[in-house]
Amino acid sequence: MLLEIVVYNIESALRAQEGGADRIELCDNNGEGGTTPSYGTIESVRQHTNLDVFVMIRPRGGDFCYSSYEFHCMKRDIDQCQRLSVDGVVFGILNPDGTLDKKRCRELIDRARPLKVTCHRAFDMTRDPFEALEDCIEVGFDRILTAGQQATAAKGADLVAQLIQKANGRIAIMPGSGVNENTVQEIVRKTGAKEIHFSATSFRDSVMQYRNPAIAGMGSEEGSEFKYRTVDPDRVKNIKLLAESV
Repeated sequence: MLLEIVVYNIESALRAQEGGADRIELCDNNGEGGTTPSYGTIESVRQHTNLDVFVMIRPRGGDFCYSSYEFHCMKRDIDQCQRLSVDGVVFGILNPDGTLDKKRCRELIDRARPLKVTCHRAFDMTRDPFEALEDCIEVGFDRILTAGQQATAAKGADLVAQLIQKANGRIAIMPGSGVNENTVQEIVRKTGAKEIHFSATSFRDSVMQYRNPAIAGMGSEEGSEFKYRTVDPDRVKNIKLLAESV
């Protein structure tokens, strides 16, 4: 079983490695579902881990239908990832009608090679998952991250299983979203997946001693500036054991 851990900072990458992850998906902005991390973060994670590092290529949150300016940003971010010797990139572009934008996805895939390329959960926003599966194969994606077009992989497990059967080895199908100690065995059992994607999130308190009582969460989530998101290596180990016991 191959474990991919999604991480949003350098500490999380190190702790994912400690827990026995095989690969990380490196992102920024977990509140937006993941966007492209900074050049410095990518470089530091690449230098200080020996995991496979896949980088999110997503210029903003929201939908997956991008302007020409945003598409240019994605191309330049892929160029930077190649210079930093990461192992793969993760992206997805859709047309307004809910189909995969094959032309622009193919252009990014060709630009990214020889890096591996994953289609992220933009796949779950397509109008027809089996049409999108064939489109992903046609343009050259190596794998698809999906929750079976549901909010969580447990809810979408039946569709994930159908996609794996339909793919028949032509592309890897990796379930993700809501994969944890309580769901991983059911997901693996139902789908037969060989790769899983999860976060194993934990939080630690900020080291800040002085805290301005007049401002909480910079105007959003109360106290969030004093809560540091990281990865629990023991959770990674436990979920791995559960997944491999199926």
